[in-house]
Amino acid sequence: MRIGVPKEIKNHEYRVGMTPSAVRELTRAGHEVVVQAGAGGAIGFSDDLYRQAGASLETSPEAVFRDVELIVKVKEPQAGERQLLTPDQTLFTYLHLAPDGEQTRDLVASGATCIAYETVTDDHGHLPLLAPMSEVAGRMAVQAGAHCLERAQGGRGVLLGGVPGVSPARVTIIGAGMVGQNALAMAVGLGADVTILDVDINVLRELDHRYGNRIRTVFSSADQLDQCVTEADLVIGAVLIPGASAPKLVTRNMLGRMPDGTVLVDVAIDQGGCAETSRPTTHDDPVFIEEGVVHYCVANMPGAVARTSTLALNNATLPFIRQLADRGPVAAMKENQHLLAGLNVYHGQVTFREVAEAHGLAYAEPHSLLP
Repeated sequence: MRIGVPKEIKNHEYRVGMTPSAVRELTRAGHEVVVQAGAGGAIGFSDDLYRQAGASLETSPEAVFRDVELIVKVKEPQAGERQLLTPDQTLFTYLHLAPDGEQTRDLVASGATCIAYETVTDDHGHLPLLAPMSEVAGRMAVQAGAHCLERAQGGRGVLLGGVPGVSPARVTIIGAGMVGQNALAMAVGLGADVTILDVDINVLRELDHRYGNRIRTVFSSADQLDQCVTEADLVIGAVLIPGASAPKLVTRNMLGRMPDGTVLVDVAIDQGGCAETSRPTTHDDPVFIEEGVVHYCVANMPGAVARTSTLALNNATLPFIRQLADRGPVAAMKENQHLLAGLNVYHGQVTFREVAEAHGLAYAEPHSLLP
């Protein structure tokens, strides 16, 4: 199979779809890999390393997309990239379509097969290709929140861990999934006063067993959420409904009752955000203030630590890339139901129910479409 790896063009996005090591695995298996020049240069993966791994180099995205069967990226294709897709191509990347109607319509119009990392599953019901970036984003959320709490950034001027004689910052984490648990580990390690909410009592019981009286676990109800959010110095939104838009759990009313300089880090922004006031920001301009609350809503947080993120992502994606290349996309999805769960758009039809419902489009059952 001929595989294309374009350079990411989203704001301050330095990750790359395949490392030289991953390319070597594919070329040794008899596949051809085309990499855009400079795709990994910012994180230490030079063009020479890709050549040594067996890749051919092209200078433009048009040349990379041309005549390839499988396109491996990191972030969702931008408008110009979507115009390069053809019906005989398969796109394998993060898509986050539920809050993005324009992208959804463009991918439907392209006729391409579009498989989203974030909805691929595993035998345990987990999301293995979302997990590594959730780990990174959860840990980064605490770093970003601690920085935003500094007065020069618009925050309350609170040190996350406090000092002897002065209380630490109060951190509220909404959601105890992969993002939430990684944020929890970082916040506890830095000495914050941490509360974590979830609706899964078994998860809360496990965290209570792990951390004991170093944290507070709270079953999330409307009243409890309101109290925990409005009393916090830092709120981390770590809510996920796979493939669907994030619920707006943090209301404008809540934010209006929070002290000026409180910080909200909305990690759910890729899926539309879990606060009514959230809107996507970039690494160039990461924060805005609304209702007196500092909002950090960068939609590609792991891009800031792009080398770590790329290595972690490739560890998870490479086995699936090998399946797609070795078997072909249709056969691979028919043989691997977890890969089929990642199919969001197929030959002009939306094949993920939550995406179809979000945009008022017809839903097509993926099993019935594959020849």
